[in-house]
Amino acid sequence: MSGLALVWHQLPYLLKGAFPQGPLAGAALTLWMALLACAGATLAGIALAVLLELAPRGVAAPLRAMLALLRAVPVLMLVFWTYFLLPMVAGVHVGEVSTVVVALAAIGAAYVAQTLQAGIAALGPGQRQAALALGMTPARALGSVLLPQALRTMLPSLANTWVALAKDTSLAYIVGVSELATVAAQVNGRSMGHAAEVFAAVALLYLAVCLLIEAAAAAWLRGWPARGGGRAWPARSDAGLRPRGSPSSAARGY
Repeated sequence: MSGLALVWHQLPYLLKGAFPQGPLAGAALTLWMALLACAGATLAGIALAVLLELAPRGVAAPLRAMLALLRAVPVLMLVFWTYFLLPMVAGVHVGEVSTVVVALAAIGAAYVAQTLQAGIAALGPGQRQAALALGMTPARALGSVLLPQALRTMLPSLANTWVALAKDTSLAYIVGVSELATVAAQVNGRSMGHAAEVFAAVALLYLAVCLLIEAAAAAWLRGWPARGGGRAWPARSDAGLRPRGSPSSAARGY
C-alpha cells in the first residue's frame, strides 16, 4: 500500500479515532480541547486584566508575579504538575483531558491578561479621564469604554495566543490523551516506512485547525461594529456636571 493510500485509509481514525464506538480522539479531540482552552483562557484573562486595573497595589503586585510565573513555566511542566502532583498534594484527581485544558487555559489566561493590559495602556489616559468626567465609576469606565476598545485592538494578538494553545494540545501525550499527534504516532507505528506521508497529513490537519481559529477571530473582528462598536449612548443633560450658580450657555448668549 502506498503512503497516500495509507493516509486515506487511516484518515477517519486520524480525524476522530474510534468514535462513536470508542472515545473521541484525533483531530476532533484536539479541536475540542483547543476550543475549551481558548474559551477558558479568554474569560479568565479578561477577569484578570480587570482585576489588575481595579485592584489596589497590594493585590495587583502578587497577581502580576503569579502571571509572570505562569508565563515562565513550560506548558509540559504545568501539565505534569497538574496531573501527577495535584493528587499527591491535595488528594484531588483530575482527568487527562481536563488536566490539559486547565493547564492550557491557565497559561493562556496569563498571556491574555498581559495582552489586554497592553491594549488598555495603548489607549492613553484621555479616554479614562473623559469617562470619569462624565460621572462614570472607574469600573464602568473600564467595562464600557476601555475594555471593548482594547479587545478589538488586540484581537489579532489574542488570535495568535489561541493558535498557540491549539498547537500546544499536542503535549497532551504526556498524560495519555489520544489527541492528533498521539493518534498519528499510533498510525505510524502500525505502518512503518510511511512516516513522511502520515505526519504531512497531520501537519495539514493542524493547519486546518489553526486556520479555523483565525477565521473565527477574523469573523468576530468584522462583526464587532454591528454588535456594539457603533452603539450610541443615551443623551445626558449636563446640568449635573455644571457647578451650581454657573450660567447656562443660553444665559451667556451663546
